[in-house]
Amino acid sequence: MRTDLNTSTTVRNLGILAHVDAGKTTVTERILYATGETHKRGEVHKGTTVTDYDPQERDRGITIFAAAVSCTWDDHRINLIDTPGHVDFSDEVERSLRVLDGAVAVFDAVAGVEPQSESVWRQADRHGVPRIVFVNKMDRVGADLDQAVASVQERLHVVPLVVQLPIGQEDGFTGTVDLVHMRALVWGAGPDAFATGAVPAALYDEVRRRRRLLEERVAELHPAALEEYCATSALSTATLTAALRDLTRSGEGVVVLCGSAYRNRGIEPLLDAVVSYLPSPADMPPVRGTRGTAVEERAADPSAPFAALAFKVSATATGRLTCLRVYSGTMRKGDTVLDAGTGRTERIGRILHVQADRHAEADRAVAGDIVAVVGLKGTRAGSTLCAPDAPLVLEPPKAAAPVVAVAVEAGNSTETARLSSALAALVEEDPSLVVRTDPETGQTVLSGMGELHLEVAVEKIRRSHGLHIAVGRPRVAYRETVARGVSGLVYRHVKQDGGAGQFAHVVLDLEPLEDRDAGDAGGRAAGGDGVFEFRSTVVGGRVPQEYVRAVEAGCRDALAEGPLGGHPVTGLRVTLTDGATHSKDSSEMAFRAAGRFALREALRAAEMELLEPVVEVVVTVPDDAVGGVLGDLAARRGRVSGSAARTGTTALTATVPLAELFGYASRLRSRTQGRGTFTTRPTGYAPVPAAAYQQALSG
Repeated sequence: MRTDLNTSTTVRNLGILAHVDAGKTTVTERILYATGETHKRGEVHKGTTVTDYDPQERDRGITIFAAAVSCTWDDHRINLIDTPGHVDFSDEVERSLRVLDGAVAVFDAVAGVEPQSESVWRQADRHGVPRIVFVNKMDRVGADLDQAVASVQERLHVVPLVVQLPIGQEDGFTGTVDLVHMRALVWGAGPDAFATGAVPAALYDEVRRRRRLLEERVAELHPAALEEYCATSALSTATLTAALRDLTRSGEGVVVLCGSAYRNRGIEPLLDAVVSYLPSPADMPPVRGTRGTAVEERAADPSAPFAALAFKVSATATGRLTCLRVYSGTMRKGDTVLDAGTGRTERIGRILHVQADRHAEADRAVAGDIVAVVGLKGTRAGSTLCAPDAPLVLEPPKAAAPVVAVAVEAGNSTETARLSSALAALVEEDPSLVVRTDPETGQTVLSGMGELHLEVAVEKIRRSHGLHIAVGRPRVAYRETVARGVSGLVYRHVKQDGGAGQFAHVVLDLEPLEDRDAGDAGGRAAGGDGVFEFRSTVVGGRVPQEYVRAVEAGCRDALAEGPLGGHPVTGLRVTLTDGATHSKDSSEMAFRAAGRFALREALRAAEMELLEPVVEVVVTVPDDAVGGVLGDLAARRGRVSGSAARTGTTALTATVPLAELFGYASRLRSRTQGRGTFTTRPTGYAPVPAAAYQQALSG
């Protein structure tokens, strides 16, 4: 690979985006093959691809981790990131899109725009990334370019600008007609046989009609093209090419090409389109960042002050790699740079051009480059590295909120510390994972974007660190409360063991708090203000004030475990109505013990009720899936409280027990073909109905 192409105008930073199995990785492999970076075509089904190098990717046959590669085509350097297509790994796509200038969206010629294709397209919209479309698998039975293009227009709400017409159908697909240059591109029987020729006579009329439609559509969108079209009733190749470039970069139109990556047909025209239509770093607006309270812009100029964004951190056998997008300035081996977020300086050890899990060393990286750096110790994904004398903070990629969680613990106590270190390293590599310790259950909880996401994360710890990990679903933090209390419970605490004795006599009333707020109770620890009320009506000094405080402390001790299932007790009032003391054997310790044991007896005598945490769920689903989602929410004991119609979607608001939401992310995706999303917000606690009572106690 040539590394001397450092002019920002000859660089293209692009990603490959698509649904699972649309052919992203195969397209990437054929690009590497066509550009001479590899000399053998990698195959996903054989586990021989360059970008799917992780053992789990090869075992599962899907892309899990975004992988960067570089190649050259027509004296342009192409930095390419092959992104995952599974919805569980959308955060990898988000971090990649943050640093890209363009993208190739790959669609299946049979399926058209699939659900996850639509999701990643919306992600690219948010980042303003220009795209071109490659309709893949034109050799499949049922492949239909026009139908795929119609789905692009209908589901993505963009203007498709089709610049190719296929030659042959399904298994007879042999090439394409280039409508811009009016030539035929034909691939022979061999994988490398490629020829350019005249448009086949049998297709000439259809090609002219398609060219005319392309010119008309471009003229409608582009002022300069419209002017020429009105004057001559046609567009020259130069005008059409320039207009397609402008429309692609502005997002007003999307160039559509077609081919079969598996058969290596259509890759060279795709590379030509990348160079011709997608922007270089020099074409992009200056990057914006903050310097203190001021907003500052930096152009993609190698001579400007250095600024780069770290978007991926990974641990390899050779050390810690940090992937950077250089936005301005020049970075050299041995430079000292500033981590603008932490204020610490870092030293650049080695600069690498990345080829998935292989690397080529470089002496420098300039504005527009995407490279990996060895030697950074504290830099995290989302950190800005800049010149120490010109600090700048760039906006980091936004991490999505996790939706699924599992409880993890080491197989034995000797591995607990190693598991903590492994989890910390995992979160550093993948910011969409969150590790926390539940303060009530004591479990270590790992949260992520989906069940497959968590499965991959756990398996990575097992393989990379050799740990035996037990995985289970998180325990729900139930509460217990008093439904009907007791009055006049008498408890005498008498203890005589040869020395000073203990004596305390208390009489308690126990009742539920009339104004208790189960929702409010959910957010506090057992015995905290608002979930427990203690008062004394003792008169005549029968229980001194210091002993009253001791009784209250003992009652608070008893709230830690209730009689139903050992859950914290909340929402009750205890009244000390009477008591007695002994002149020698009474003490604060004795009355505290009496308060604790008395309340435990009172709770066993009272009628208790189990409370479960509930959350407010806002589910956004396509209009055609509302019925199924409502039925599923009802089956999960959800109570729908409202709905709001949006463009093509409906937002449903419901209150659902937290215990019923385990596995909901996967269920929702299957019901909505991956297009449904949901968010949750804790709202407190509610009584467990009788039908779910035994299950809750056992859980």
